[in-house]
Amino acid sequence: MVRPFIRRTASFLSLMAVLVTVIPTSPGEETAKQLSSVLKSENAENGFSQQPAPIADDHAFLRRVYVDLIGRIPTLDEIRAFEKLDATTRRAEIVEKLLESERFADTWTVFYADMLRLRSNADGGSAAIAWVHKAVRENTPYDQLAYRFISANGKAGATPEVGFILGDNADPMALAGATAQVFMGIRVACAQCHDHPFDKWTQKDFYSLAAYFGKTRRMETRFTNTIYTTDTSQSTVLWPPEGMSDDAERKPLKPQFLFTLAKSSDAEYIQRLDRLRDSLVSSTDSQPKGPSVDDILSALDDKVDKAARGGRENSFDVASEAKRDARRLKINAGMASESELRSELADLVTDPRNTYFSRAFVNRVWGHLIGRGIVEPVDDFSESNPPTHPKTLNFLAEEFVASGYDLKSLIRTIIASEPYQRAHARGVDEATQAELEEAFAATAARRMPSEVIYDSIVTAGHLFEVKHAAGQNLRVMWQQSRVAKEMEEAEAVVEDRSLAAGNSEPKMEMKAKTPDGRPSYNLESAIELDFDSVLKKSQSAGQESVSIEKMQVMSREELEAMRMQQEDQERRNVEFIDRFVKTTVDDNPKFSSSFRMASPAAPEHFLRVFGQTDRTQLGEHRDNSPSMRQALMMLNGRLTHEASRVGSLEPVHQLLIGENADPQAAVQLAYQEILTRLPTAEEQAEALTIVNEGNSQLEGMADLRWLLLNCDEFRFLP
Repeated sequence: MVRPFIRRTASFLSLMAVLVTVIPTSPGEETAKQLSSVLKSENAENGFSQQPAPIADDHAFLRRVYVDLIGRIPTLDEIRAFEKLDATTRRAEIVEKLLESERFADTWTVFYADMLRLRSNADGGSAAIAWVHKAVRENTPYDQLAYRFISANGKAGATPEVGFILGDNADPMALAGATAQVFMGIRVACAQCHDHPFDKWTQKDFYSLAAYFGKTRRMETRFTNTIYTTDTSQSTVLWPPEGMSDDAERKPLKPQFLFTLAKSSDAEYIQRLDRLRDSLVSSTDSQPKGPSVDDILSALDDKVDKAARGGRENSFDVASEAKRDARRLKINAGMASESELRSELADLVTDPRNTYFSRAFVNRVWGHLIGRGIVEPVDDFSESNPPTHPKTLNFLAEEFVASGYDLKSLIRTIIASEPYQRAHARGVDEATQAELEEAFAATAARRMPSEVIYDSIVTAGHLFEVKHAAGQNLRVMWQQSRVAKEMEEAEAVVEDRSLAAGNSEPKMEMKAKTPDGRPSYNLESAIELDFDSVLKKSQSAGQESVSIEKMQVMSREELEAMRMQQEDQERRNVEFIDRFVKTTVDDNPKFSSSFRMASPAAPEHFLRVFGQTDRTQLGEHRDNSPSMRQALMMLNGRLTHEASRVGSLEPVHQLLIGENADPQAAVQLAYQEILTRLPTAEEQAEALTIVNEGNSQLEGMADLRWLLLNCDEFRFLP
């Protein structure tokens, strides 16, 4: 019985080495019905007897799924395309379409970056975020993604997955707390200094978990500043803790996995996982192969025999033991090396028998899509904070495992379920509303995340493309340039040369352009990143100085040459001069998606003001509560101002100017583009008054759009 299991596991790992991704074809509606049924039964067991809220209308659903799946509201064309679909299948069809959108990867990369605390300004952070983007786009199984983040060794950037380890500077204590909380929803970090005050974890438990990271080091070469992770022979995690005994008595602590795994792999959902991965292996026989299964089995024989003789102190079954060893094999020459201890930990964390792993993740996704987790906070599973609906959580977790840890399948199931599709509780008192929302029988109020607000304003205001004709927005700007020059040539620099377009010398550091000399601000700008380019450059750069497998630095000759070159550059005396030029420009703004910005954004940026965290603190979640700064940015900010202005290239412009002007239709269009619905009769009349009271109907429409962008309905999901 052991060998067939090992063979299946090894075959699957060989498949993963070539990163083959198969997207499920089933829409998952049957699973969603079962989920809804389990929740309904559990509510009845809990004594819930209220009438659930009705299912939300199609346009409310459309706005929700656009926001949740691709991070912005739908455009007018997308609304009309949705309306043309068959009413009985349009919801499922639009979900499938959005799941395949490039923006889906952009949007859910931010979800992962928040969860994993990935930061563009951290060592290897940009490459790690780009790698996650690729993984989401290719629908990489979640267990594989988690395994790589826990186990990988390599150079920052060249091995993108080490971004998680480097994010905590390879500190064993920080990584123990982060791994337990991020991947299993268990807060053990409180046990670092003393036994956990509210849970069962002892300080020694925490140190035993930290011992998996005890040999991991963050390394930096002296001359090239190359940063990488590797494992050494000695562990830094010693017991007893420093200060509790003499140093001579402190010894390396043996790693221990604190969390109980199911005793058997015979559970029905695990068998479904095995069958799925068997089918993936058999369906990809034509793909390039790694080493044969027999080769892998031969390499495993000694370990399997040892495990079969009971030679291990930890009570893992032979299948799990073999699986761990198979994963450590270098089955693909292009794969980065892995930490032995962290590979063992990664196997245990991602083992399908580890229900903490699957339950923690589905709870995060459920909370993200529904507005509140079955366990809340979503990363605080404990005896004192049990799930409100444990059967529902278990069902969802088991289906997630059986799907092959498929994120899209999980999202598809939740979105097709009744809890997601229900409307808000209306016309009831606060106590009844709270009861309905706690039972997931009504949709709780949910404000858009900061990136979604930003991109939705850009979408509603037609700012992803140019919307003004050339020459319509001429403005006087001051342009400052700093020109670097050698001292002996300082007087030879000609003024017009410093402003010559396309001139490569002298090199200039361009400052922001400001209208009429006023200072500029970049609190709402977004410079788009190409994730594929970031990943490619980071990985190719890894071949220049550090061998991933052997972690060898550059040769002495190369280092000496680099040192001499640096000294030569430092000897050069460079003087800078500033140039200020007044010029007329066509200020026709075009914005990029905030999901492609380096993140987290600067502290004063729009995204941070609306709740994006700095991703440094464990357990830190986005704060969606309102603030005065948010109100001022929406009322007076450049983004809202530019989105409100009516461009001559917009559809609404034709409805306000010329022989075919139709202000009634213009108002309806504004409501659809901003709120994804038509106005009521009362709203239509009030809106027409606003449009007609402006200095012109164009300015009146700008006032109306500004009002709609600033209303609560725009920021909160229907």
